[in-house]
Amino acid sequence: METVAQDGGLVLRRREDDSLELRANGVFVMDTVETSTERALASRALALHPAPRRVLVGGLGLGFTLEAVLADPRVEHATVVELEPALVGWMRDGTIPHGPSLLADPRVHVEVADVAVALRDSPPAAYDVVVLDVDNGPSYLVHDGNAGLYQAPLLREAARATAPDGRVVIWSASEEPALVAAMSTVFVEVEELSFPVDLQGRDERYWLFAGTTATS
Repeated sequence: METVAQDGGLVLRRREDDSLELRANGVFVMDTVETSTERALASRALALHPAPRRVLVGGLGLGFTLEAVLADPRVEHATVVELEPALVGWMRDGTIPHGPSLLADPRVHVEVADVAVALRDSPPAAYDVVVLDVDNGPSYLVHDGNAGLYQAPLLREAARATAPDGRVVIWSASEEPALVAAMSTVFVEVEELSFPVDLQGRDERYWLFAGTTATS
């Protein structure tokens, strides 16, 4: 396995089949082989909203969630918040080959920041849909500091930044009763959506948790 790029705990590697694998702090984050979960996060999240014109994506990753967001013609503006400046750089300079064309879309605005801070700094009702894909779920954190993203105080900030009758959608690799409980104290409705995935020949099931903000 060849290391293509490395910056601190962030490592991009090329496998023998020429696919790319991203790891953060030694934790597998994603690769370019199995991208259905990232795409499903975006497509299913946007399908829950009648007019998702303004979307925030928490976590750039290898860009497949953003790509699926941009595939929806209803989307007029997509803000991507990514903590790692190196990852944004690799997407922009072509180290990740599909990155330059993806970030060149005029609807895309990239913020290098902690998504928790970005949500707190967002004006009220800035987005129609907020999609959070920064970890493998609250039980499988890439950065320990992300734990607060799945707790009520930060969920309230996400709800505040989301327009009335908007959606805040979180991806997870497992069922998360504590997350559902926290979301239920913030949103008027919480949906648990599961879907099967073939992960390198293994049958797995991943989850989306969608909170609906109150109507005005």
